[in-house]
Amino acid sequence: MTGTDKPPLIRAAGGLLWRDTKHGREIVIIHRTRYDDWSLPKGKLKADERWEEAALREVGEETGYQPKLGSFAGTTFYYHAEQPKIVLFWNMHVSAVDLSLKMQSDSSDEGDQVLWLPVQEALKRMNYEAEKELLLNEARRLNL
Repeated sequence: MTGTDKPPLIRAAGGLLWRDTKHGREIVIIHRTRYDDWSLPKGKLKADERWEEAALREVGEETGYQPKLGSFAGTTFYYHAEQPKIVLFWNMHVSAVDLSLKMQSDSSDEGDQVLWLPVQEALKRMNYEAEKELLLNEARRLNL
């Protein structure tokens, strides 16, 4: 790479996967062993994959839940290993439980734990400020 070359933009998509319980609405967060972190489910787009398709695939692979796409939730942008990364997120709801989805993943950094938590509890566990801000803004918009 020469001095004028820029690292390629990493394109990723994910979801705010919600469920309604008798105690109120909960959000899913995942733990990734590779990074020892808690975050929203997300992952890189495959070649020729649409953003929404990638979001549905990644959330399914990382959680074992088959998500149903809802409204656009927002975007995060940061640098990962000096490469710019943009992640588009959608609100989602569970349409089915399909643990075979986790078996279809070809990545070693998928989530090893999945937790359903109220928004405030999820915010306490999550590691990344950009994702916390996204979740908080969306929770406010949804009046949670």
